[in-house]
Amino acid sequence: MSIEKIVDQALQDGYLTPSMEAEVGRICNTASELSIEEYMALDRLMGALLTGEVVVLPRKQFINVMEELVLSEAISQAVEIDKDGDQSLDVGDIAAYALNRLPPLYATTEEGAQYQRSRAKEELQSLIASQVKEAIARNLDRAAQNQTVLGQISDTPLLEQMNILLKAYAADYEPDDESEPSTPN
Repeated sequence: MSIEKIVDQALQDGYLTPSMEAEVGRICNTASELSIEEYMALDRLMGALLTGEVVVLPRKQFINVMEELVLSEAISQAVEIDKDGDQSLDVGDIAAYALNRLPPLYATTEEGAQYQRSRAKEELQSLIASQVKEAIARNLDRAAQNQTVLGQISDTPLLEQMNILLKAYAADYEPDDESEPSTPN
């Protein structure tokens, strides 16, 4: 969308949204030089903002309470596992896996976030714990697979080692016959 269209839309609606503001900023930052029309549109927008004809909508802050709860649970479970063995766990991967299987709990105020926290602790704590446990198990399985593959590489040539490693990371990948590169003669 052009600056002129954004300004026309803002004047028509009476407000400038955060996405409209970001688009104008992006255009101004990437253009090597603005046209006379673009400068005139920006001047109209500035005048409308100064007179109150157009108001800037504030950016809304959102809090996903589920992220906090899952991270706390992932850290506490990971600490327990780290005490028992020498496995290294990726808390970020664990949290992302669990979050993809849990409902988001968004809030826009601290009061709303507090409500979502108490509700989640009452209704969803066991689900959160089980999803984090599943994520940790998956993380440990993946680490064990990688150790097995790397442990198998010993006295083999470099290209064969790379082939084994690539097969381990892309186990489900099957190249099409058409996509294989042809060798020049």
